[in-house]
Amino acid sequence: MKKYPLYIFILSLSYLLYENPNSKYIIAGIGIFVIGMRFMEDGFKLFTGGVLEKLISKTTDTTFKSISLGVVSTALLQSSSLVSIIIISFLSAKIISLAGALGVVFGSAVGTTTTTWLVATLGVKIDISAFALPMIIFGVIFKFDKSNNIQGIGNILLGLGFVFLGISYMKSGFEELKQGIDLAKFSLDGYEGIFLYGFIGFLATIIIQSSSATMALAVTALVTGQIVYINAMAIALGAHVGTATTAAMGALVSNANSKRMAVGLFIYKGITAILTIAFLYYIVDFVDYLSAILGISSDDWAMKLAVFHTLFNLTGLIVFSFFIPQLVIFLKKLFVEDASIYIQKPKYLDVEIVAVPLVALKATRKETIHLYDNATEVLSHAIMLHRHRYLDKSNIDLVVKESTDLIELDIDEFYKTRIKSLYGDIINYSTYFINDLNDAERNYLYSLRMACRDIAEAVKNTKELQQNISKYLSSDNDYIKDEYNYLREALAKTINTINEIKNSKDELDVLSKSELLKDYLKSLDVISTGRIDVLIREKRIDKKMATTLLNDSSHAYIIINKLINVAKVLWIEDLTIKQLGENYEAGKNS
Repeated sequence: MKKYPLYIFILSLSYLLYENPNSKYIIAGIGIFVIGMRFMEDGFKLFTGGVLEKLISKTTDTTFKSISLGVVSTALLQSSSLVSIIIISFLSAKIISLAGALGVVFGSAVGTTTTTWLVATLGVKIDISAFALPMIIFGVIFKFDKSNNIQGIGNILLGLGFVFLGISYMKSGFEELKQGIDLAKFSLDGYEGIFLYGFIGFLATIIIQSSSATMALAVTALVTGQIVYINAMAIALGAHVGTATTAAMGALVSNANSKRMAVGLFIYKGITAILTIAFLYYIVDFVDYLSAILGISSDDWAMKLAVFHTLFNLTGLIVFSFFIPQLVIFLKKLFVEDASIYIQKPKYLDVEIVAVPLVALKATRKETIHLYDNATEVLSHAIMLHRHRYLDKSNIDLVVKESTDLIELDIDEFYKTRIKSLYGDIINYSTYFINDLNDAERNYLYSLRMACRDIAEAVKNTKELQQNISKYLSSDNDYIKDEYNYLREALAKTINTINEIKNSKDELDVLSKSELLKDYLKSLDVISTGRIDVLIREKRIDKKMATTLLNDSSHAYIIINKLINVAKVLWIEDLTIKQLGENYEAGKNS
């Protein structure tokens, strides 16, 4: 059944080629163009060595960063579909936030306009087929090199060559077609033509799965006189909406978060297109005005189409960027997430090794570390930081000051799915072998259980702290902002120092770093240090700020104290058991 549409498409294409042989150049041009785009995608993936994925995961913590990434990555890759698919996978895995994902895909709409400029400036003004062939030749040579980087360059050259060749074929095809059939006769003025050609652009993009190819087709048809200017604009709007279908097809079969992104993308592109159509004739006048400023002649329709394409995409992006938080709230209400699918599963609690109590104890310790890692993730996000930005860094104070953007996080949901469930699994698992341990081993198991409880309580104390940090980071009062940055810095330094202890093999180094943890703890006592008195006496903060700061300092103190207790059990007082576990793992793997 699924193959029937393909068969119908092939038969329709065959009939078109039979009835009008001149159309073969246009169809071949589209095919060559799409192949070129695919080669470029593959080339950039090989050449960058996965840098796109790394950038997406690390540079989507603010709206501006995510939008910029969307614009730049799509401009380079020439595929908003590829970027959208990567974003869906990252979003499904909860590597990035919904707000960050929307920022990237919104920005990608502007990135796609580079194709229109390429075709308008080069494709219709010079014989780019002359450049295409050398690119293809050298691309083939480089493609067979052993180096991934050189292969990547080869794919990019092949892609550009095929893109140029495809544009040349489409241009020639429309010129040949004009001799037999004058499509300009079928051009429609007014909104009737706008809706008709808008639908054509939408349908073409769905079939071709490339808005860039649709725009290249529109530009060449416009230049050769096959369609009028206003109809080409309508095709651009249709392609704008049609390109959202790739993301939709990838997302609608995925989880709630991906569905949210798909619907959000359709809302963005749909509203942008509708508003553009509503004010189209005013926009036409503004495009003429901008074109005159840019030195574009009044009859250079290709360049004016490129200006229009960029203008409505950029305007839509700027307007929608202010409403991303509201859109996120709406989408979360529209698609309610099943929290159970995100419940953290234990990694190391194997029931088959319960019969060997010491090995089961080792597994319990590793699972406790897994629980701790989950907790530090939520703690970092609660203080508006990402772990990769401050772990193993010496300038944590600077990182904290520069990280002012809010990170959306439902601590209750995180606690339920990533902390409480795993905590329960550890307690339940340990009951099966506790009676088979000797006294020392049993005491250590009790210590691990206490560490799990401390981890859970540390996360619980984060909720109120998170709310006030998000409130005062945007405060006009620099004094209260500095105090909350101090709390954030102390927590980040604590997590970082414990991470260094975790990875250290030197017992003396571990002990020296444990003294640092005590210093972080002491520094949070705003009463004994006298900081709170100075702030109140000199009227730097008001009474409400003062009481809130006292409470949050207490929360931060409790969190750090709990984390220190966990570190003592896992890495400071447990060097012997740690070494024992490593020896066991080494023996098992040998």
